[in-house]
Amino acid sequence: MDWCHFRFRSVWDLPAAPGAVYGVLERAEEYPRWWPQVRAVTLAGDDRGTARFRSVLPYDLLVTARAQRSDRAAGVLEIRMDGDLEGWVRWTLRAHHTGTRAVYEQEVEVRKPLMRRLALPCRPVFLANHALMMRGGRRGLVAYLEGV
Repeated sequence: MDWCHFRFRSVWDLPAAPGAVYGVLERAEEYPRWWPQVRAVTLAGDDRGTARFRSVLPYDLLVTARAQRSDRAAGVLEIRMDGDLEGWVRWTLRAHHTGTRAVYEQEVEVRKPLMRRLALPCRPVFLANHALMMRGGRRGLVAYLEGV
C-alpha cells in the first residue's frame, strides 16, 4: 500500500436544485466565501488557477488546478491538481428529493515533503483532518445556498 495515496468520497444532500448547486460549485474563486478551509483561490485563466487549503492541522496545502470536465447537463465538474497534492477531484450532482445529492470524489498523492514523511504514522490524523474539512464545506455550502 502506498501510504501517500488517498481516496476520498463524501455525499452531501443539499437544499437546492442541481442547476443552482452547479452554478455555485463551478465558481471556484468564490469557494473561500462559503468553505472556511479553502483559504484562497486565484484564477489564472478560464480553466485553471491556484488554491490554498488549511483545515485543523497547522499547515497549508497549495495546488494548481485545471478543469478537466465541466458538463452542466451531466452534473459533473472535474479538475486535475498538481502541487502539494497531485491527482483529481470530481463533483457529480443529481436531483434528490427536493434538492441535490452532491458526490465529492478525490484521488490524490501527497507531494508535500513533510506530509510524505508523516504519511504512515499520521494517516489517521490526515483522514480526520480531511473529514473535518468536508464537514465545514458542507455546512458552509448549505448556509450559502439558503442565503442565495
